[in-house]
Amino acid sequence: MSAAAADQQNGTRSPVDWGIAVTTAQKLIKPGPSVPMEEAERSVAQLRGATDAAETHVRELTGLGLDLPLHPGDVVDRRRWVEAAAEGLAALTDGALPAGQNRPMGGVLAGSAGVQAGMVLAFLGGRVLGQYDPFGGDPQGGRLLLVAPNIMAAQRALDVPAEDFQMWVCLHECTHRLQFTAVPWLRGYFAGEVSRFLSGLDETATGAFTRLPEIIKQIRRRADDSESGSPGPVGLMEILQTPQQREVFDRLIALSTLLEGHADHVMDAVGPSVVPSVATIRARFTQRRRGGGVLDRLLRSLLGVDAKVKQYAAGAAFTRYVVDEVGMTGFNRVWESPETVPLRSEIADPAAWVRRVHGR
Repeated sequence: MSAAAADQQNGTRSPVDWGIAVTTAQKLIKPGPSVPMEEAERSVAQLRGATDAAETHVRELTGLGLDLPLHPGDVVDRRRWVEAAAEGLAALTDGALPAGQNRPMGGVLAGSAGVQAGMVLAFLGGRVLGQYDPFGGDPQGGRLLLVAPNIMAAQRALDVPAEDFQMWVCLHECTHRLQFTAVPWLRGYFAGEVSRFLSGLDETATGAFTRLPEIIKQIRRRADDSESGSPGPVGLMEILQTPQQREVFDRLIALSTLLEGHADHVMDAVGPSVVPSVATIRARFTQRRRGGGVLDRLLRSLLGVDAKVKQYAAGAAFTRYVVDEVGMTGFNRVWESPETVPLRSEIADPAAWVRRVHGR
């Protein structure tokens, strides 16, 4: 069921008109590289087959979900990814934000927000290689999506073996799926933290006006201290937050950094026996993450994509340190409960997490 249909059935109006978001994105998004039908069908079949093998490797390395059933991923084009992403975002966020119908001109605002969301989805839809969405598709198992045209375009741009690159991408997304399916509390905890964060946005916006002189001073101070001359999207968001909301934000940043970094670590740690060209892929892919033209880099910065790239590196460094110190079994203490998830400060100081959780 689409997000718009769910809203109609429940008699509610979303703060974002996801139907408009999908329509906008699908008008703006390009179809992807042109390839012969035979090659496209072969690539799709390979991707479908790679997910089972990838998740088996991830389970063996991490020890997570060894007794869970294996499920194939969904191979989609860019337009279908937009639909699935909108559905998952609606399921995650709509209950946490004030409904558009409760405010003056609510429908107009929801439509405007839908256009903006659609523009973001169009930008990301041309770049996302894969995605595990714990809130879309199967209520128990979520949905694993592989965006075939983007994977093919990236593989060609990197000039690396197609099967190696497909497996490498699948290792990352299957790690995300295992994080949520093998850790029973994670899905509800993540959704709850997002809900708490979003429900405070009105308070943040109102408080920003009363604290405007202080906020301007902080922005100038951070800009003077920053190499880029700007506090960046994450820094600006923190400046605008209340102390209570910043606590929730710190927990979300720490958790998402852990999830992304753990997946990045696993996709490389599985090793050359599974992905023979893994070292070449990682080197070229890391360089590609930093690349792009001026407009592309600006959009990435505005959307927080550059901040997310830093999350990968920080989370992978945390994972690597902890695994080296206490082994994978010791690292897996992070999945015991919300209390054993690293604090944001511990991501940058993994030895502090080891001392807190392992008593070392």
